Amino acid sequence: MNHQRRTVLRGVGAAGAVGVAAAAGLLRPTEVYAAPRSVFDAKDAAGVMRGLGAGGAAESGQIVVKAPDIAENGAVVPVEVTSNIPGTESIAIIAEKNASPMVADFDLKGGAEGFVSTRIKLANTSPVRAVVRAGGKMHTAAKEVKVTIGGCGG
Repeated sequence: MNHQRRTVLRGVGAAGAVGVAAAAGLLRPTEVYAAPRSVFDAKDAAGVMRGLGAGGAAESGQIVVKAPDIAENGAVVPVEVTSNIPGTESIAIIAEKNASPMVADFDLKGGAEGFVSTRIKLANTSPVRAVVRAGGKMHTAAKEVKVTIGGCGG
């Protein structure tokens, strides 16, 4: 049995369903937020951290942020976050120097593995911060990514 093929087909089917729902007007992009909308509207990283309830988040060595040291193109920067903290409930990614620093927020349900992988846009050289909620506590880790070509209009 080819599990990778099934995963791809399931993902394509889900993306198609979301596209049909959006085209039919059943799904409005401004209403699809995992975190409160105010977090996505925040203009600085401190506002995002407050909105997530992570103002006093502790630095954790159990969170691994994997991103390139130097991104040749800030428009497409691959980022992986792995949380080895038991009971990880959510992972948020913040690009601290972007005009809109909140990049992504993932809710993990039903004992899902604490791992996310995505591509983000970076305006310029910036720390990429992961904020993890686990066991009702907030944890964080960051990695500096240098950008040689701006991704947000640069």
